[in-house]
Amino acid sequence: MNPLEMFIQASWVGKTVIVILTGLSIYSIAVMIDKFRSYKAARNESLQFLPIFVKNLRDGNFQGALDAARKYKKSHIAKVVSAGLIEYDNDKVELKDSHDLVGAVGRALDRAVSLTSAEMKKGTGGLATIGSSAPFIGLFGTVMGILFAFLEIAPDPNGPPRPAAASLTTVGPHIAEALFATAIGLVAAIPAVMAYNYFTRRIRVLRSEMDTFEQDYLNIIKRHFLR
Repeated sequence: MNPLEMFIQASWVGKTVIVILTGLSIYSIAVMIDKFRSYKAARNESLQFLPIFVKNLRDGNFQGALDAARKYKKSHIAKVVSAGLIEYDNDKVELKDSHDLVGAVGRALDRAVSLTSAEMKKGTGGLATIGSSAPFIGLFGTVMGILFAFLEIAPDPNGPPRPAAASLTTVGPHIAEALFATAIGLVAAIPAVMAYNYFTRRIRVLRSEMDTFEQDYLNIIKRHFLR
């Protein structure tokens, strides 16, 4: 039997398990594509943004730096920078002491880093859940399929005994359907686990870049704006 025939002839429990696992697999693939595109765009736009931003700051062009940060909306570094620039612009009149101003900007940067990190992590928790639960969902379908298979060959108290050969012929397709559920569970879980580990490493790298740039940005603020 091909997979379609297995699904059609499966019990209602097997069909439910297969539909759930297929849905989880489709969801995990959608998350993988979305995260891969967003992380790639963040890296590319950050590489374009940084030279423009540094040049504007060195020239003392605050508005140009802010416009550049707003232009590259997908850049993780631009999001952090934009929060710091806006905080500086809002507080530079009220906070006369330069140390208070730097502290306010630093807190704004910390908030931006945390929010951007949380945004980048969105969806990855689902991959971890799918990776850990899909094999057990498939195993449940397998257990139920084998249970139904043995019920097919169970002796009927009111009927004649069933020959061994007929029993094997009867139970074989059910066992195949049961094992098919486990296979679907593994197909859904393995890519999800691999993608989760990969995206976790990417997020760690992007977070490190934001933390490093936060310190560099504060130093630039001190040198060029707080004279």
